Amino acid sequence: MSEKVADHVLARLREWGVEYVHGYPGDGINGLLAAWERAGDRPRFVQARHEETAALEAVGYAKFSGRPGVCVATSGPGAIHLLNGLYDAKLDHVPVVALIGQTARSAMGGSFQQEVDLHSLFKDVASDFLATVNVPQQLPNVLDRAFRTACARRAPTAVIIPGDVQDLPYEAPGHAHGMVPSSLGWSPAAAVPSEEALERAAEVLNSGTKVAMLVGQGAAGAAAEVRETAERLRAGVAKALLGKDVLPDTLPYVTGSIALLGTRPSYELMRDCDTLLTVGSSMPYSEFLPEPGKARGVQLDADPHMAGMRYPYEVNLTGDARATLRRLLPLLEPNEEGAEWLGAVESSVDRWWEMLSRRARVAADPVNPEYVAHCLDPLLPDDAIVTADSGSVANWYARHLRTRGSMRGSLSGTLATMGSAVPYAIGAKFAHPDRPVIALVGDGAMQMNGLAELITAAKYRHEWADPRLVVAAWNNRDLNQVTWEMRAMGGSPQFVPSQGLPDVPYAAFAESLGLAGRRVTDPAEVTDAWRWALDADGPVVLDFVTDPSVPPIPPHASWEQLEATAKSLLKGDTARGHVMKQGFKAKVQEFLPGRGEKPHDEG
Repeated sequence: MSEKVADHVLARLREWGVEYVHGYPGDGINGLLAAWERAGDRPRFVQARHEETAALEAVGYAKFSGRPGVCVATSGPGAIHLLNGLYDAKLDHVPVVALIGQTARSAMGGSFQQEVDLHSLFKDVASDFLATVNVPQQLPNVLDRAFRTACARRAPTAVIIPGDVQDLPYEAPGHAHGMVPSSLGWSPAAAVPSEEALERAAEVLNSGTKVAMLVGQGAAGAAAEVRETAERLRAGVAKALLGKDVLPDTLPYVTGSIALLGTRPSYELMRDCDTLLTVGSSMPYSEFLPEPGKARGVQLDADPHMAGMRYPYEVNLTGDARATLRRLLPLLEPNEEGAEWLGAVESSVDRWWEMLSRRARVAADPVNPEYVAHCLDPLLPDDAIVTADSGSVANWYARHLRTRGSMRGSLSGTLATMGSAVPYAIGAKFAHPDRPVIALVGDGAMQMNGLAELITAAKYRHEWADPRLVVAAWNNRDLNQVTWEMRAMGGSPQFVPSQGLPDVPYAAFAESLGLAGRRVTDPAEVTDAWRWALDADGPVVLDFVTDPSVPPIPPHASWEQLEATAKSLLKGDTARGHVMKQGFKAKVQEFLPGRGEKPHDEG
């Protein structure tokens, strides 16, 4: 039998080294599905429960593997469902290739069933490369460009293949006018700035005595160089959320996350520094950077499109982080005057961890949500992969969990979409089947996508060398992050019809699928529950019943925010009494003297 277009698509994916394609079936890709059967399921078709989660699984796979993720969906509704996951890839700069079915060419323009103008639909999310295959000769060039573009520009790309084209006999492009031959592979370019630009950057950095660094995911491949730069400049290092795993939090000068979900030391670092070096980050909250005019600045980013934003930097370096820092380091002078500054930064970090430990132990009804993350921190394996969802749980991930060893972590950083943590975790398990993965999920996100994707975890659990996949749900019966945003930013009380959530038995649902589950309502059981889950021989769901009135206090709550929160409570917030009590108990921990206890002392 002659090779069909669909057969060639899968063959080309294999040549690109694709091992997994996350998707959901539909008649718009029937030709591809038949080819998958003929190919013996190579590359492996990983069946999600929804096209959105298929795309998010591909994003998680790409984030944790360093290779492009691939997803597939049918025409019409299936294609539309992909969009949220692909926008997550676009905004977090992640390489993902989407293969999408389409109505047969003969029916196009005829208001046929499930006919959607896919080019108009995808032209923004896949703006770096989007193509429809109308004749077999367009392959393999279209697929090759989709992969090369996704990798080089760290972006989602999309290839649309009408159903009838999938079943056509494959014919390679000929040596003729109008034909576009192609070839496999790409090699990343390690671009570096000019010597003049590096010298100007060095002049700025050498002039400072109170140096701060901000690193993001763009610095991920340059951890050793970032560390050497920080130690040469005696700089404190704050991390954007997507750069949380760039440097270990066990380094004394690492101040942790920054911005609304960040730490007090990171806030103070930016407030008091006289020089700022930003590497691979475009953290959007400029109010958490130094006041303009107070600090000199240098930015290093691989993408010139992202340079020069957020702060009035004197020098904007465009280049690969590792290669550029290697050329910059010989020009940097040891900051002999920075010892006192660095000592103050490290003392601030020590005080922060002591305060955070006290805040986690504040009594709540029934369990303090901070305590759940606090207890996990010392138990995390050094090779763990942690995914966090959007919502109040992101606060606890950002502040309480300290990266170390080869630990990895991520969330939906820029889109901040709900329902990403469990799909990310499944993508991570396929990227690293020999490593434990922990997903931290709020109950809103759990109800949105998490419960359905537990079915996917149950389906594939036996294929992972290390079967540990722990899904921890913070069950507070409230869309808590939005509730607090309404209180602090809008001065509005909780709107229960919008914010209140049903109390779902997450652990019992897991058990109904043949997984393990445990519901925790007593703080004394939290540590034991984590130990039990991390020692399990398969996926586990932990249902922590937590207090929605514990505030996710930002590192620097403004007077306006405090005033707005107070007004919202006075307007008749249903939980006002308990909220005020918990807020006071949490805030007062910042002013108590350090008691010298270990941050993980459970006594």
